[in-house]
Amino acid sequence: MVEVEYDLGCSLNVPDKLLTWCDLIITHAGKYNIDPYLVAAVMLQESGGQPDVVSVSGAIGLMQIMPKDGIAASFLCANGPCFAERPSTQELLDPEFNINFGTRMLAGHIEKYGSVRDALKAYGPYDVGYYYADKVLAIYDSIRT
Repeated sequence: MVEVEYDLGCSLNVPDKLLTWCDLIITHAGKYNIDPYLVAAVMLQESGGQPDVVSVSGAIGLMQIMPKDGIAASFLCANGPCFAERPSTQELLDPEFNINFGTRMLAGHIEKYGSVRDALKAYGPYDVGYYYADKVLAIYDSIRT
């Protein structure tokens, strides 16, 4: 995979608490060849830049990833626990690990679904259709300008 560099200058039009993660966003976005502004938009929507956020559904950290343990361990899919292959809560509370995992997951969805909008639909809550995707894309548009 080719790494792509973006010049964000760590001056995104976002709350200061997200700027803390600017270098990690740039690093992992480049690693997975994904626009860092898209990663930043997901992070803004998911956690507002707060690394220790745990959602009511059990999603963890900056990129709000469902872990293999905790509340998420009880979620069952057709072939068993839905998140059995995911990292642990403890791993996801590490900001760098969380950003890396979330960015890799988002890049995988883009590759699988062929469009950013469809990838965001898959990344977000399963029961909201394109609402989540469109919300993230609106954030993305606002920070790109």
